[in-house]
Amino acid sequence: NYQYTMKLGLLTLLALASTVAGFAPHTPVFTQRASSTSNNKNGLVMKDFPKPNLEDTDNYRTYEKLSQSFGSTLKAGEAQKKKVAIIGGGLSGLACAKYLTDAGHEPTVYEARDVLGGKVSAWQDADGDWIETGLHIFFGAYPNMMNLFAELGIHDRLQWKVHKMIFAMQELPGEFTTFDFIPGIPAPFNFGLAILMNQKMLTLGEKLQTAPPLLPMLIEGQDFIDRQDELSVLDFMRKYGMPDRINEEVFISMAKALDFIDPDKLSMTVVLTAMNRFLNEDNGLQMAFLDGNQPDRLCAPMKEHIEARGGTVLTS
Repeated sequence: NYQYTMKLGLLTLLALASTVAGFAPHTPVFTQRASSTSNNKNGLVMKDFPKPNLEDTDNYRTYEKLSQSFGSTLKAGEAQKKKVAIIGGGLSGLACAKYLTDAGHEPTVYEARDVLGGKVSAWQDADGDWIETGLHIFFGAYPNMMNLFAELGIHDRLQWKVHKMIFAMQELPGEFTTFDFIPGIPAPFNFGLAILMNQKMLTLGEKLQTAPPLLPMLIEGQDFIDRQDELSVLDFMRKYGMPDRINEEVFISMAKALDFIDPDKLSMTVVLTAMNRFLNEDNGLQMAFLDGNQPDRLCAPMKEHIEARGGTVLTS
């Protein structure tokens, strides 16, 4: 089970936030890019926020160890090598092929279209502009993806943003509000404090109604989360008395981002699993964009890695 992309729906969790990103106060050595143009009369310099400290979490270390095992304990001997067909050249298919080649096997990826990437594919139009399939972002709480970037040597292609969530106000068109994360506050208190400091998104009463149902998720963890699988998001809300506005402001967007369906059809286990990961890591909600189009900046290095180790990637 090669789940090295952590279920791609998580890449767009909380897509209702037009900007979510991060700054870590205690960040290890990082590469920071700066760019300016010769015709920049104001002398302005654009810089990315520092890469957050993603590696100092149990989840990252667990998946790093698992990733490394494909080239060591799971390495196939000559008699064990397999030829494997992988249908689909999205991130899941490419990641599967990448780790199979690391383990000494010979995968062939078959992609029906002429572009790799699946849900993160993109095309160039006649003017040379890239047309993407939608907004694609990378959160700090994706240990599989962050390990993958590190193994491919392309961490410098991620552009990290300020640690802030910006929401478009549904009831006030054209207005925005923010959840501001204070550096140095550990998870999950940093998120809780960001919500409490915001005076526009939810009333104090709505915040107090929302918190109790989520506490068992933080205390009991995955055991509690798994027990909610028979409940849809709306069923869960009604069972625990959560205000309807939470659905309108938050859960509809989350459900669409995670599985492209409405909250009355999505298991609450899916939402809670994602929330638990984000809320329990200091830098979990920090976000980055790729510094270019996905086929060139992400899929191409994966393809090169696969083919350099005996695998094949075929498009139409």
